[in-house]
Amino acid sequence: MFESIHGLLEEHAELQLKLSDPAVHTDQALARKLGRRYAELSSIVEGNSRVQQLSDDLEAAREMASEDPEFAAEVPELEVQLATAQEKLRRLLIPRDPDDARDVILEVKAGEGGDESALFAADLVRMYTRYAESKGWKTEVISSTESDLGGYKDISIAVKGRSNDPAEGVYASLKFEGGVHRVQRVPVTESQGRIHTSAAGVLVLPEVDEPEEVEINQNDLKIDVYRSSGPGGQSVNTTDSAVRITHLPTGIVVAMQNEKSQLQNREAGMRVLRARILAHQQAEIDAANSAQRKSQIRTMDRSERIRTYNFPENRIADHRTGYKAYNLDAVMNGDLEPVIHSAIEMDEQSRLDALGD
Repeated sequence: MFESIHGLLEEHAELQLKLSDPAVHTDQALARKLGRRYAELSSIVEGNSRVQQLSDDLEAAREMASEDPEFAAEVPELEVQLATAQEKLRRLLIPRDPDDARDVILEVKAGEGGDESALFAADLVRMYTRYAESKGWKTEVISSTESDLGGYKDISIAVKGRSNDPAEGVYASLKFEGGVHRVQRVPVTESQGRIHTSAAGVLVLPEVDEPEEVEINQNDLKIDVYRSSGPGGQSVNTTDSAVRITHLPTGIVVAMQNEKSQLQNREAGMRVLRARILAHQQAEIDAANSAQRKSQIRTMDRSERIRTYNFPENRIADHRTGYKAYNLDAVMNGDLEPVIHSAIEMDEQSRLDALGD
């Protein structure tokens, strides 16, 4: 795997020259694309330098070991450090998901369980919002439909990061959150104190940077307008400001009603539609390219049960990675990093195994 480093180092140097050219930055989309690749390669350059430095230090220590006991004592420690650095570099060389550096649109939808499911959807939204705050990310509610008890029947949130480095990207961290999240607890509506099981679905979409990235023919869109409604179905708007957009070639439907004007709802709807079409296109590419090993744990829909939140036992369990901990209260307050890291580690290992096939 390390044989590929030389070409990557050359690409890094070329990108550095391009990014120093002011003309490149007149095209923001191009500058963003080059910047992301440069940030990704910078991690590899630093990792390679670390391996080279430790290799030189270890070689020097071995040469001096027979003459100086202090150098001999350093050899085992340097060997461990070198092995760790090589493993880190090996993981950096795994081909990354091209969408890792992107921001995301996170959709949460109540499932089976009625009001309890909607309340759990709201708990998940709070969990992700707190996690985003801990990472320094910004969140923005694009659309939402509340339930009678204050939960969410469905909600779409934009999560924006602050780094060009794909390893630090929002999508890189959240892409494995897609699927069915199951909750076991006593609902607020339960008078007998019995534990109920319900679920909410999560979908994580990489957000499109520029509208031009995804070509949408206006003739392929069916746009309907209607009056927006609130919890229980009551009308909350006297004008037809809500918008439903159907992309005829894919059958993807997006409905927006949060904004007061039809134009604003249409703009928000197109933003979500572009993200869904991008995800749809990527799924088609993955399906068509049989030579590309897909992640063993990534899902682009809400059909797979990925995690259980057991409140009576204060237990969180991820069914894909085997991760289990008894700090659910902390997780629901945004302490998601260990859970997310278990998914990232499993994905990296599956990609490493694929490279060895």
